Amino acid sequence: MPIFNNCGPTCWDMSNLVSVVHVIGFLENLMSTEKKGRGSPPLWYITANELDSLSSYIRGRLTLEKVNAAINDMATYAEANAHLITAPKKKLAENLWDKALELRDIAMTEAVKGKHFFLENDIKGPALKLDNTGKAILTVLRNLGRLSEIRIGHHRVIILLKPQ
Repeated sequence: MPIFNNCGPTCWDMSNLVSVVHVIGFLENLMSTEKKGRGSPPLWYITANELDSLSSYIRGRLTLEKVNAAINDMATYAEANAHLITAPKKKLAENLWDKALELRDIAMTEAVKGKHFFLENDIKGPALKLDNTGKAILTVLRNLGRLSEIRIGHHRVIILLKPQ
C-alpha cells in the first residue's frame, strides 16, 4: 500500500508513515556508524605486460612475484600507519604515541592528505627490504606510477598512487 493514497498527500496512511520513519532512522543510524577514514590501502598489482614495458636496466632481475609481494608489504605498512593515526591516545603505548603524533603531522601536509602512505623507516618486511632488490622494486613502482616519494622534514614518505 503506498504512503500517498489516491486522495493525495493530505490523507496519509499512518501505519505506512510510521514504518517509513523507522526505516529512515535506521538508515541514518547505519550511515553514522560506518567506518570513517581512508579505508583499506589499495592493492594494485602489476601485470607481466607492465613489467615488460620497462627498460631492462630498470627491471633488472626482478620477477612479477617479487614486485607483487612487495605491494602486499607496502599495503600492510600503510594500513598500520592509518591505524596509528586514527587510534586514541588511551590505546597506544608511550613510544607508539610519539610515532602517531609524528604520522599525524605528516598526514596533515597537503601532499599527503587523504592518501595512503608509509615511511622509509617502516620498510622491514619479508618481501620488501631496503637492500638492492628493495630499492629496485621501489624504482620499478615509481616508474609505473604506483607510488611517489617526497621528503617531509627528515622523513622520506612513500605515497601509494592509483595506476594510470
